[in-house]
Amino acid sequence: MSEHIDFDPELISIRHYLHAHPERSFKEFDTSIYLADQLKAHGIELLPNPMETGVVGLIEGQAGPGPRIGLRADIDGLPIVEDTGLEFASVNHGVMHGCGHDLHMTGLLGAAFWLAEHRDKFAGSIKILFQPSEETGQGARAMIDAGLVDDVDAIIGTHNNPNYAPGQLAIGVEPMMAGCVKFRVNIHASGSHAGYPYKGTSPIEALASMIMSLQTIVSRNVTPFHPLVLSVTEVHGGDVWNVVPAEAGFQGTVRYFHKEDGILVGRRFKEIVEHTAKAYGISADVMWDDFQDPLVSDSGLAKAVAADVHDYAQLEPIRPSMAGEDFCEFSKVTLPVFAFVGSNGQEGCADWHSPHFVGLDESIPTFVNFYVNAALRVLNELS
Repeated sequence: MSEHIDFDPELISIRHYLHAHPERSFKEFDTSIYLADQLKAHGIELLPNPMETGVVGLIEGQAGPGPRIGLRADIDGLPIVEDTGLEFASVNHGVMHGCGHDLHMTGLLGAAFWLAEHRDKFAGSIKILFQPSEETGQGARAMIDAGLVDDVDAIIGTHNNPNYAPGQLAIGVEPMMAGCVKFRVNIHASGSHAGYPYKGTSPIEALASMIMSLQTIVSRNVTPFHPLVLSVTEVHGGDVWNVVPAEAGFQGTVRYFHKEDGILVGRRFKEIVEHTAKAYGISADVMWDDFQDPLVSDSGLAKAVAADVHDYAQLEPIRPSMAGEDFCEFSKVTLPVFAFVGSNGQEGCADWHSPHFVGLDESIPTFVNFYVNAALRVLNELS
């Protein structure tokens, strides 16, 4: 039942425009207007959206009643000064589509155009969901809270991946993107003159001991067959050379693929911080925000969609990413299907969030084919 979608050259100019005009999370006002205009120009109904940014369209099938599914693409850029040398590089200084969301939007527009012209090919209906603010981890939840996916029986999403070449695609039942934790530790001591440290307590030695001990969680508490990262990314304490500070702290992130690992790390993290602080005669507070689950597709739907991929792309094994993706939020309210679409594949190419990141135009046809064929297959499976 796979469809082979003829590539529309219009999509290249659309992608170049979107890439050149990125906007920050929850500020994608012009992007939303542009996307809405594109949908309207191709006869696609726009639905009310209570959010300030983002766009929701609806395509009703003409082959009879059936389920309703969603196709989602994220739309926000990053606070990066682009350094790619592309002719269509960002004209909004300090903002860049450094994660390739311009490719996601273009691919979904191409699929929406085709589906609107071929309504006789499917029963049921398809929501076109352009989601704001993926980079903050808040956009998917905002769409859910706004009720925009209440009537959706399944949702399909993509992310470009420069570690795959154009024409390659990865989908399956394994975890694809990591669960994410933000942590912050605030250490409270009494401080002292640097020449009289015995007259007070210091947070510095405790901080160093905590950071070193926390690294043993990965190496000594979790099986080496489960990918897990604990990174301390910022340390602070004191600002005068001859004063032992009273306060210090650090923050960072944990990335995991198995929920039980995230729970275990949280428990051990708090134990190490608490007991180390006590050993040094001071106190510490832990902020632990396990805000994003690992991204895993629905097993049955992923297998069904993957079975069609050979008709239009080269199916590749999933190479899990330690980056996060808030598409996982949708799995709490509906059935998720997600794929990596190859966007570069050249040796030494820059990865996501780099000022040198380049996603290739040649990846767009695979996005379009995936969105269309996954939509038709999922509608069929749910019928």
